[in-house]
Amino acid sequence: MCATSGAKLRVAVAGATGYAGAGCVQLLMAHPDVEVVQVGSRSQSGRRHQDVYPGSTCSLELTPEVDAARCDAVLSALPPGEAALSAGTWLAQGAVVIDVAADFRLRDPAAYRAWYGHDHPAPELLDRAVVALPELDPEGIDGASLLALPGCFSTAAILACGPAAMAHLVEPQVVVDAKTGTSGAGRQADSGHLFAELNESVRAYAVAGHRHRPEMEQTLSQLGGEEFGVTFVPHLTPMTRGIVATCYLRLRAGAGREEVRAAYRARYQAAPFVALVEQAAPSKLASHTNLCFISVEVQGPHLVVCAVLDNLGRGASSQAVQVLNQRFGMALTAGLEAAPQWP
Repeated sequence: MCATSGAKLRVAVAGATGYAGAGCVQLLMAHPDVEVVQVGSRSQSGRRHQDVYPGSTCSLELTPEVDAARCDAVLSALPPGEAALSAGTWLAQGAVVIDVAADFRLRDPAAYRAWYGHDHPAPELLDRAVVALPELDPEGIDGASLLALPGCFSTAAILACGPAAMAHLVEPQVVVDAKTGTSGAGRQADSGHLFAELNESVRAYAVAGHRHRPEMEQTLSQLGGEEFGVTFVPHLTPMTRGIVATCYLRLRAGAGREEVRAAYRARYQAAPFVALVEQAAPSKLASHTNLCFISVEVQGPHLVVCAVLDNLGRGASSQAVQVLNQRFGMALTAGLEAAPQWP
């Protein structure tokens, strides 16, 4: 079904009480071409969404499972491993599935096992899954029934490095240094995310390897047509939301500042949610939007690209709505037209 036919698209959100799922609900409630028909939560079933999540305008009762037979699409924000247990049923019931979490990002089940510590629950579905990147591979989204959103760090790094990789302007090695806010860890309680632990402090984590690194390598290798290696270290900062990813790449012989900037302009000039800026943007500028701000600079033989986005927006819920719009032929900006908030 397409909203342009006159009927609203019927959408369910599974995992609707976490940060990403609740963000999807709120955006879809204001979407002109979408009707939210179900919201799922196993821990809060039987309660109204607006009674569980602060600021929600959704009065639907939360159910432990969603019935995809009633829907055109299911947006799943379930924890890793859980969406895969239901995705086959949802697909068989005729719904398009958009997974906001990690179950279908990696094509290789062995890689999934290595990074997530258990076998993939539905390896037979991996070949059907499309990693959804509207700016870099929009054709892959059209007609797909199972769509996987890249992770928040992965989105930033791939948008930052993708045009240079596609134009073969850089060597296939990337260093990604990223800073993020505390909401990326989810809504559950954790002593490591207490105010007293975080305030006035910044720390690196997952230095030995983060789950988003293989996503970056997989997608950049696909875009560039050669095997990319990524060194990635995230840092936790005392802010609620946001990602600043600074990416370092080595330029190939003959590639300079103007060639690189021309490649980025050509790739993103018609992209409503990527803003090319002269100077690296502050994280707050992207807060509560679907925008990714990208700055491109050359420092000696190296290309330095900074990508700034909201980890809960462009890194999760608003990107899910962007992909939904692309998949069903709706206006790309539908439901996503809020302006950046400052300060």
